[in-house]
Amino acid sequence: MSHELQADSGWRIWWKLTRPHTLTASFAPVFLGTMIALYYTNINWLLFLAMLFACLFIQAATNMFNEYYDFVRGLDSEESIGIGGAIVRNGVKPKTVLQLALMLYGFAALLGIYICYETSWILLVVGGISMLIGYLYTGGPYPIAYTPFGELFSGIVMGMLIVLISTFIQVGSVPSFAIILSIPSALLVAAIMLSNNIRDIVEDKKGGRKTMAILVGRKNAITILASFFLVSYLWVIVLVILQAVTPWALLVLLSIKKPIHAIKLFREKENHLEVGLAMKDTALTNTIFVFLLGIGLLIGYII
Repeated sequence: MSHELQADSGWRIWWKLTRPHTLTASFAPVFLGTMIALYYTNINWLLFLAMLFACLFIQAATNMFNEYYDFVRGLDSEESIGIGGAIVRNGVKPKTVLQLALMLYGFAALLGIYICYETSWILLVVGGISMLIGYLYTGGPYPIAYTPFGELFSGIVMGMLIVLISTFIQVGSVPSFAIILSIPSALLVAAIMLSNNIRDIVEDKKGGRKTMAILVGRKNAITILASFFLVSYLWVIVLVILQAVTPWALLVLLSIKKPIHAIKLFREKENHLEVGLAMKDTALTNTIFVFLLGIGLLIGYII
């Protein structure tokens, strides 16, 4: 058994259960939305922190729901890659994982109530729908992750909606500028989901899933993934050319080696562990790209 698949102990069990490599998908869009808000108002850092931790709790809980329901449906085994492994490798009771996920949802809900109290109660509906989608991604009778729409839902909720809410709680509205800049974030979060489905295409077929990667085939799925990357970078370049955003936004180009390497690995390798590195590069692309875009906006604002 590889080192990655060995059983863990102590705090590592719970840390890996959160799937920490995915948590940056929450941090980056919150940061981007807040940097967009800089152009309209002074930042309320307490609201920023509340939004950040609420999103982190929801993301971690979603990962735990994934772990629980994939185990219940018989999709995870001790050899499965890319999971926390708390249940199948470390002997944690499935019920404990589910309860921990619900507890994190509770913490997120409390933070959400604080955010609503300070801003607008309409966010109670928006946040509730987002949390429901997080649960239904792998929970419920018809899990979103088992359909071709996983990339769509994750991109809109995790990539776009978090950016827009993070801007809204500071500004009190959603400027068109925020919508435009949330597009590459949405595409790159969708890319994370697609890369995961490309990696798991064989196991997902056995489990009865009908993901986009399965429906279009591995080769076409890699092409779609490459298009997500390409459009994201071109989107920012065009905005700079049109002078719709500061030239400092071109800092995102510093991240371009990651998606190139990811696509190269996907095209050349099919081994589960090696392809897992491509998925890691995809996740890093999202984090670094969105973070650099936010930094670019910050520098442009200061200068």
